Amino acid sequence: MMDNFTPGPFTDELVAAGIPEHLHGWLAEYGVGALVVKMGIHFLEMSPERTVATMPVEGNTQVAGILHGGAHVVLAETLGSFAAGMHAGPGRRALGIEVSATHHRSIASGSVIGTCTAIHLGRTLTTHQIVVTDEKGRRLSTARITNMLRDNGPDDS
Repeated sequence: MMDNFTPGPFTDELVAAGIPEHLHGWLAEYGVGALVVKMGIHFLEMSPERTVATMPVEGNTQVAGILHGGAHVVLAETLGSFAAGMHAGPGRRALGIEVSATHHRSIASGSVIGTCTAIHLGRTLTTHQIVVTDEKGRRLSTARITNMLRDNGPDDS
């Protein structure tokens, strides 16, 4: 159990990832996840309706030196899953059931910005569109994710 005064084991990780303090209780037990940390994803805005984050190109490239297509999808799925989880609320969780992406343009340096916008926020399903752009606002990819919302069960950890 965590009170409002004792930092959790992931406090530094949450702060480094840009997670707003009012969401620390929600993520205190798990943090943001090792892949989010490894990819360098940093959140700028967080709500079920709109979640925005940046990610560096460096360290996330494929053999040709451009941002890996899978990195686009990791950013998109991260944003959509966090937004769906916030919509699900306490005692519930979001489970990704479908993700797709179309790549429009490559990038070899700098950072990308992912902007996740809700398409549907229902009781059992959410769907979000994620647009990844470069620092000049040029669209690099468009992704879509659908999450199923479930109640946490007694055997869920």
